[in-house]
Amino acid sequence: MNWMRAFMILLALSISGPVAAGEYADIAFRAKVASFIDSWHDDAAHARLAYFDKIAEDGIFIGTDRTERWDRAAFLEWARPYFARPSAWTFHAINRHVYFNADKSVIWFDEQLESRLGLCQASGVIRRDRDRFRIAHYQLSLAVPNEIQPQLSELIAKAAGGAAPK
Repeated sequence: MNWMRAFMILLALSISGPVAAGEYADIAFRAKVASFIDSWHDDAAHARLAYFDKIAEDGIFIGTDRTERWDRAAFLEWARPYFARPSAWTFHAINRHVYFNADKSVIWFDEQLESRLGLCQASGVIRRDRDRFRIAHYQLSLAVPNEIQPQLSELIAKAAGGAAPK
């Protein structure tokens, strides 16, 4: 999270009235999680292999294609050519929601992202061990407007060699 976003959150909170100390701690924790996710996306944008260090050993990444479900090792192998370039892929979060359990050891989030694919949506699960975050599960999808979904389903069916769903 950049400093301006953090400042705006704190400014909004100060204007909105009294906040309990626990709520400030939760806000700070959410900001820390958002910063971690932003740095993960930034690693891909700059083709840094640290991207994969942020994924748990048993982590799963699900991409937009129906064949894209990888564990970390398989994902790294598949992505290696992309990380040999100056930029693998670039996602910029435009909206994100972060949630967590009581001891903050399990975090889940959803986000909307700008990308070369257009608007994407994703959800993920992060495990925290002390102050170390690791992505355990991430699923990326294209945000398809409901109005064009029937045409898209037809194109997908044709590409797969089948009939369009009824």
